[in-house]
Amino acid sequence: MQSPVALIPQLAAHIVAAGGKRLRPLLTLAAARLCGHEGTRHIRLAACVEFIHTATLLHDDVVDESALRRGQASANALFGNKPSVLVGDFLFARAFQLMVEDGSLDVLAILSAASATIAEGEVLQLVIQNDTASTEAQYLEVIEGKTAALFAAATEVGGVVADRPAAERAALRAYGRALGIAFQLIDDALDYSAEQAKLGKTVGDDFREGKITLPVLLAFARGTEEERAFWHRTIEQREQTDADLERATALMRDRGALADTVRRAEDYGAEARAALGLFPDSLARQAMIGIIDFCIARAR
Repeated sequence: MQSPVALIPQLAAHIVAAGGKRLRPLLTLAAARLCGHEGTRHIRLAACVEFIHTATLLHDDVVDESALRRGQASANALFGNKPSVLVGDFLFARAFQLMVEDGSLDVLAILSAASATIAEGEVLQLVIQNDTASTEAQYLEVIEGKTAALFAAATEVGGVVADRPAAERAALRAYGRALGIAFQLIDDALDYSAEQAKLGKTVGDDFREGKITLPVLLAFARGTEEERAFWHRTIEQREQTDADLERATALMRDRGALADTVRRAEDYGAEARAALGLFPDSLARQAMIGIIDFCIARAR
């Protein structure tokens, strides 16, 4: 019978294929096992991580006025904005209750800081949305905030529950941060290149919302004046026709924007792998490397 740890990459694949993207709590469980934790404390903290993540999704859909979440009707579309915001608030509150019940000031500091950083990342995304003059540095700051911060915190918490030294906690945090950035880069590329079933959400959502992602920034920077006019119209002015998504994808391919976004993700994947070099080989370490490989392989 396979070890539960050895099943983590398969679980990750199933989770994302199902559209849930519940990798963050999985990282808490895997990191705790990597560090030799044998108790059950990490399970409650993994739930805490997922409460934070779900709360941000509920709030994001209200802010973005999204009618779909992973191909299904969003909560705000089904029940309205007020219930979605209130349930999101409840999940945030419940997450903080779990942190307090855990009793560790380190856990509280890590996860509360991540919650604040997520909000900052979402605000910055609103600031640069629809603005093709945005920089890659701003884009990276957005995804570090809205995605990588919780990946990093979720992984570091696994080291905290195992009472590991600062160097190991820092390595776990570095792993989570790099994995989170790689994951978001691949997601941003897939929004223009994947089949809907593979992506787990409606392809082209980012384009229709005018979101500034790395594929857009690279295609815009490398494009002709006529191509830049296309991006101004579709992203900044949000004047889009049914054929524009197909053209946007073609321009990205022609300018190497999608391939280079995947390459950047591979670089961050290598960074995540290197961060695990501090830990001896084990089933848990192999599983965490498998998660990196799976996240990158989604684009192939």
